[in-house]
Amino acid sequence: MRQVPLPLLFAFALSAALANAEEPVPSAPPLSPAVEPAPVVNPLAAELAQLTQRLAESERQREALAAQLADRGNASEQDGAQLTRLRQENQRLKLQLREAQANRNPPLVSEEQMWFAVGGGACLFSLLAGALLRGGRRQPRQWIN
Repeated sequence: MRQVPLPLLFAFALSAALANAEEPVPSAPPLSPAVEPAPVVNPLAAELAQLTQRLAESERQREALAAQLADRGNASEQDGAQLTRLRQENQRLKLQLREAQANRNPPLVSEEQMWFAVGGGACLFSLLAGALLRGGRRQPRQWIN
């Protein structure tokens, strides 16, 4: 097959497309009388109308955000007051805890004294058990000559 230059091929394809193109149909009158075509407006007037709408919308949003900020400011003040009250209550409870610990009576017997008494009791118990289990018989001891 023979190679055809690309610009020549493009020119033939474009001319074929133009030859097959449809001719525009004259505009028909609108079907419903209620729908009227939009009047042609100056592009600056349309842009002005759009900008005024955007301005009104942004003003509404600004007012809503200002109201939210005011609500949060009130909530922040309430949170600050509650935080102060909780800190004061915490200080009061710490003071009560210190006073209760200071007024606590010391134990009558320390832990060391308690273990000494337990050891003495075990010694005394073993001495009594040995004396009772030995019995009352007196036999001469065979290991002593």
